[in-house]
Amino acid sequence: MNKIQEFNNLHHSKDLLFLGNAWDLLSALTLEKAGFKAVGTTSWGIANSLGYADGELIDFKRHLGIIKTITDNVKIPVSADIEAGYGEDTETIVDNVLRTADVGVAGINIEDSLKKQKGLKDITEQCNLLSKIKTALEQHGYKDFYINARTDTYFQLENPLPVTIERSKSYVESGASGIFVPGLLQKNEIKEIVANVNAPLNVLSLPGLTNCNELNEWGVKRFSFGNALSDKVIDLLQKSAEQLLESKDTSFLYEN
Repeated sequence: MNKIQEFNNLHHSKDLLFLGNAWDLLSALTLEKAGFKAVGTTSWGIANSLGYADGELIDFKRHLGIIKTITDNVKIPVSADIEAGYGEDTETIVDNVLRTADVGVAGINIEDSLKKQKGLKDITEQCNLLSKIKTALEQHGYKDFYINARTDTYFQLENPLPVTIERSKSYVESGASGIFVPGLLQKNEIKEIVANVNAPLNVLSLPGLTNCNELNEWGVKRFSFGNALSDKVIDLLQKSAEQLLESKDTSFLYEN
């Protein structure tokens, strides 16, 4: 069984897939060593590690190089966060997806947010993109490659649930393997999406939405923590650096 098949299977077992989010090789190896069954890259974490804000501000080749370094060195499946695809047109985005598949990942996250202004891509445009991505992947030998279609309705709209269900259904019909709805928090809304969308649902860890066992009972199939761990590490690094300078004493570095 190859990593693409292995990754697919993880979304259809009785247990929720708890996905560890990595931003460099060290974090990926650490998550693997801890026992995570798969890792997903976090574009926010990668951007921060290079001194950028999130939002496709890094050259795609540079971003892809980090993803490749991770996939070359871990034994578990890797899913790549490529934001909205790092392209202004469908052809460029599809090519970027194929380049990402070529470095050995088992899947991608691709979102429907506009990058240069607030708002969501037109649903027909996004469905067309997903369909062309699916076709191109299959034509290049990447059958069952996992396309996690992220919709940012809960970050962008006042009454997101109906539009989320509409977009999710359309994305699945257009070739998405699963649906990712960051910002989704309420149990009843999670269960309604699970009941109405025939694909695995991925939700993002947020304050008040943290427990894998509860989410598994609600029908969620994948749970990720995005940039939360990388933010925690960066905060610890910053506080430790400040403590070193303020105390002029390194003793706390050796405390358990």
